[in-house]
Amino acid sequence: MSSTESPSVPAASSALPRVAPVRVGEGERLRSVGLPGVTLSIRSRPPTREGLPPALYVHGLGGSSQNWSALMAELDGVVDSEAVDLPGFGDSPPPDDGNYSVTGHARAVIRHLDAAGRGPVHLFGNSLGGAVATRVAAVRPDLVRTLTLVSPALPELRIQRSAAPTALLGVPGVAALFTRFTKEWTAEQRVRGVLGLCYGDPGRVSAEAFQHAVEELERRLQLPYFWDAMARSARGIVNAYTLGGQHGLWRQAERVLAPTLLIYGGRDQLVGFRMAHRAARAFRDSRLLSLPDAGHVAMMEYPDVVATAFRELLAETGDGTAGSGAGS
Repeated sequence: MSSTESPSVPAASSALPRVAPVRVGEGERLRSVGLPGVTLSIRSRPPTREGLPPALYVHGLGGSSQNWSALMAELDGVVDSEAVDLPGFGDSPPPDDGNYSVTGHARAVIRHLDAAGRGPVHLFGNSLGGAVATRVAAVRPDLVRTLTLVSPALPELRIQRSAAPTALLGVPGVAALFTRFTKEWTAEQRVRGVLGLCYGDPGRVSAEAFQHAVEELERRLQLPYFWDAMARSARGIVNAYTLGGQHGLWRQAERVLAPTLLIYGGRDQLVGFRMAHRAARAFRDSRLLSLPDAGHVAMMEYPDVVATAFRELLAETGDGTAGSGAGS
């Protein structure tokens, strides 16, 4: 059910501990792609027909390509879907240079798109992945057809109180302290906490999905770099918030040329709902979808609604068919 393509896998990945395999859902494939300085795990769904335009999905902090499985299934027959595990997350090993900044993650995405020759793609991003996707679209407009951002982690002057613990993970030493403080917590307790923070209504999560999340967390907790990847990526978000000038994320949002769909949840505890209208003003060709009952991961909570909004974006921009010779 899974395959491996590793033309030049860096030596760092060969030293990883043996852990349980990553779950591969029905209709999905998982492969590993070796690139200069980084090895990426790529989740995909075989296209239902030839000529579909390519899409790439980028997850948020602590997430993985599995966060996009429901939406990818909804978009069967619409796009040729791939979702990336960012370096240090999901099934991707840490980057060789230890760079977990937003720019570092964006560089990994760009390297994959350049090597695969799939661009321009319909690019999706959630939370941290939204910041990464914004940077990719700003610096490499040739790689992006449309941009869909679900609760993107763009700088806020006043972060929500519920988001403060996530930001604190970026402070040196806090991750190690948190690890010691929570060492008695079970995977079930940790997952319930994450769902309570990320979902508008955690009750929407099925028992099966909850169990899959527990199994995935148990797998990740065995990885020696798990907390380091979390802490350094959290620090990367905080650092990106402080950048000014041309490298500032809001300035880069203004540079994005691609038609942009912005999706915000009214019950989001991590990205302020009040940021929705600022984002709509910043992206020059934007349309905004507000979901009052959604939390931070609308593509997991309401994949059908997000898929419908994306189809409407394609219809509006006339980009619902394959174009400019992009392959898969």
